Amino acid sequence: MDMLPSWTDGSGFSKLGRLSLPRLPMKLPPLPLLLLLLLYLVLSALAIGRLISTGAPDIFTLGVIPVLAGLAIRASWSLWALRIYIAIQTLGFAALGITAILATQISPEDTKLFIEGKEIPLPLVALCIIVLLVFQWWVAFHGKTKTFITKE
Repeated sequence: MDMLPSWTDGSGFSKLGRLSLPRLPMKLPPLPLLLLLLLYLVLSALAIGRLISTGAPDIFTLGVIPVLAGLAIRASWSLWALRIYIAIQTLGFAALGITAILATQISPEDTKLFIEGKEIPLPLVALCIIVLLVFQWWVAFHGKTKTFITKE
């Protein structure tokens, strides 16, 4: 019996199974922030997949990863990172929208969006982008988001 390690109880079984670790209360984020975190998690997976498949990194897709990490650990800088990331998205989508409008004015028959061979109407794409941006801005400036990030 003297040959057994000190973390056993003498019978050869571990005493570690009887340890009770203190449980820290984990507070879930408010529902809008939780939905945004889930959306950013999916976008992070898609961004990493795109990086692997194309080998072309860009801030527009990979920028979500530090924002997601900061929000997940409730870092003090994460709220500003979120707002800056959404501002970059807004500028990028505004530039894309202006380009689409100009292209439609110049050559409407050539301005079409195809995904896997199916034509997607540009107004539907614009509406989805607007809804997505408005939701993100709303979450970024929501009082519960700020309270969740700043409270320990």
